[in-house]
Amino acid sequence: MKFILKKHDEIRHLFEKGGKLAKLWPLFDAQDTFMFTPAETTHSGAHVRDAIDLKRVMITVVLALIPCLLFGIYNAGYHYADHAGDTSLMTIMIRGSWMVIPIVLVSYIAGGVWEVLFSCVRRHEINEGFLVTGMLFPLTLPPTIPLWQVALGISFGVVIGKEVFGGTGMNILNPALTARAFLFFSYPKWIIGDNVWGNASGGPAILSSVEGITQATPLAVASQTPVGESAIAAMAAAGHNLCTMIAGLEVGSIGETSVIACILGAGILLATRIGSWQIMAATVLGLLGGGVIANIFGASAMSQLPPYYHLLMGGFAFGCVFMVTDPVSAAATPTGKWIYGILVGLVIMIVRLVNGAYVEGVMLAILFGNVCAPLIDHYVVEAHIKRRQARV
Repeated sequence: MKFILKKHDEIRHLFEKGGKLAKLWPLFDAQDTFMFTPAETTHSGAHVRDAIDLKRVMITVVLALIPCLLFGIYNAGYHYADHAGDTSLMTIMIRGSWMVIPIVLVSYIAGGVWEVLFSCVRRHEINEGFLVTGMLFPLTLPPTIPLWQVALGISFGVVIGKEVFGGTGMNILNPALTARAFLFFSYPKWIIGDNVWGNASGGPAILSSVEGITQATPLAVASQTPVGESAIAAMAAAGHNLCTMIAGLEVGSIGETSVIACILGAGILLATRIGSWQIMAATVLGLLGGGVIANIFGASAMSQLPPYYHLLMGGFAFGCVFMVTDPVSAAATPTGKWIYGILVGLVIMIVRLVNGAYVEGVMLAILFGNVCAPLIDHYVVEAHIKRRQARV
């Protein structure tokens, strides 16, 4: 390593200001800080040193996403192998990896190009925030999404959702959800339509020889259950129950199906104090509160579901752990975090009850919460100032 560091330092001057490759300094600086301890040191004054920095925060979030990624690979391979007839663990993981890993790689490569381009033009560091966005985005997609749509979506999320606002730390909306929303409204049939998980007539080539993979999700079954009938019975008839929803052996986006994997990720984020427990708890309370109100006043089969079912259905667990808690686009004040989380939970329930075309609701609710977060913090701070002025 000392030899590599020596050679590395010998070419440093080429990338520094005035060097022949000065425009590529962000690239050199990114691999420098990734491979070695930064050479910059403080020279004067008192400084508070902390072991945590942006790189460690983002790496921790990526590590927390690993359980969801691994289970997503298994789940994709499981549904393919189940219909193909070979259900050995090795076959499941190989086929799942063949479907999922290219999506993750395209997300990182396409988004990384935009990150490097904007960093070189603006002459600022390549921030580690993209490590999380590049992993979050593919986990919100079905495993049969075309790769060109992955590249298009992450490009929109990075450029329009983040870079136009100034880059990492300046974005108003969650970049990963911005990217998914763009794909959802542009190519809905690949997100929730007949092509999801593939079918013999229109699915991707990898599944073209397999019939019967397309399957309604628990949320879709519940929303389509006629008034007066039991949504729980309808889901059971379709093969969905509490055990399958908790374990995650359901069709859906790569990272959202397993509640257990999401809980493992939540444990990592909470243990390291990177994820906000207030926002997670408030979002759960908002959804449960909305479910109780729906039980009292609603008439549809969906509204009569026990509120705790909504915690296990769709992408709520994934969104609650990894999306709502985004420190940039979420509320920042202690009181604001509770208001923000409750708002997101309530909107999720509202969307699930009234929007039959897109019954999931998590994506739209979080983006709505992102838009409201600055306003929530503003009024929380204003109320605090007024209370302090009254005491004075």
